[in-house]
Amino acid sequence: MTEAYIVDAVRTPFGDRDGAFRDTHPQDLAAAPLTALADRLDLDPTVVDDVIYGCVTPKGAQGGNIARLAPLVAGWDDGVPGVQLNRMCGSGQQAVNFAAQGVQSGAYDVAVAGGVEHMTREPMLSDMGSLSESYQERYGEYVQQGESAERIAERWDLTRRELDELAVDSQHRWRAAWDAGHYDDSVVSVETALDGDPITVERDGHPRPDSTVESLGELPLAFRDEGEGVIHPGNASGIVDGAAATLVAGEDACEAHDWEPRARIVEQAVVGVDPVIMLTGPIPATEQVLERADMSIDDIDLFEVNEAFASVVGAWLAETGADWERTNVDGGAIAHGHPLGATGAALLTKLVAALERREAHYGLCTMCIGFGQGIATIVERV
Repeated sequence: MTEAYIVDAVRTPFGDRDGAFRDTHPQDLAAAPLTALADRLDLDPTVVDDVIYGCVTPKGAQGGNIARLAPLVAGWDDGVPGVQLNRMCGSGQQAVNFAAQGVQSGAYDVAVAGGVEHMTREPMLSDMGSLSESYQERYGEYVQQGESAERIAERWDLTRRELDELAVDSQHRWRAAWDAGHYDDSVVSVETALDGDPITVERDGHPRPDSTVESLGELPLAFRDEGEGVIHPGNASGIVDGAAATLVAGEDACEAHDWEPRARIVEQAVVGVDPVIMLTGPIPATEQVLERADMSIDDIDLFEVNEAFASVVGAWLAETGADWERTNVDGGAIAHGHPLGATGAALLTKLVAALERREAHYGLCTMCIGFGQGIATIVERV
């Protein structure tokens, strides 16, 4: 089997909802990391066998197969194909995994994989109609993700203070990482327009690095009545606009184009779980990917676990025994936000950079997914 390597990985800044990117067309946002990859690698786009992009709400301005449209907007050759996929919150990570599978099988030599989500233009779930009577008869109820996060907190006996402490840690880690320049090489600036004036977006818009446990304690609950829950906007992921992309290639392609790969994709997994509690997928996905790689949790140096809600991460930590000090070391989605279709690729981008900075070896990225799925990928720094 051919090895699949991440040659490079970038993301845009994540603009807060109704923020810096509110006037930016999703196709332009999706094209930005493609342009950056081409510039950084002196890439001839004609060598790209496919562009695979996640997009969770593929309608309106980001419909019509944005994975095909983005390279055209970026000025790439007409011969570069593209396909949009939707594995909900895991879409960007699934795009990278599919690209790796293509390279490993020999179907691709070079693929670009990532995702985009303009949550200002196309709000989450705005593409979803009703659930069938058959589904409702089988599962009895449709539980929104916030209620799922509440039920996870109950099952794992996670208190509001514990979750708020995790959330504050995420915010402070993001600020420390940003101020230290840890994001400098992976977050590429975007030239766009806002209210008719040209601007350059260089920084994430959502983080609240001055958050404290006390300030979060004053926020109202988002999904339950006061005193009956623990989830609020401060310990949940931010709604943002953004895009991310990675270039995945085989060893022969790296040699042919004089590319120095940054990481090897070791193993991957995707699982299904109960669609009612919904967000426990990272736990069995982590177990499965470690088993496939013949590794243990102690073999992994760094973890990226999507902070869709703090309770998801808290339950994952409790079940896996992983160390929080090695998890989301540069902050997570509670700080920088969660642009649904792009987040998975952005987390892998962050993970590879963190492995390089620490001269560590193995990293594991995992995400929860709506309607009960989980995804995981192990990478090795090379």
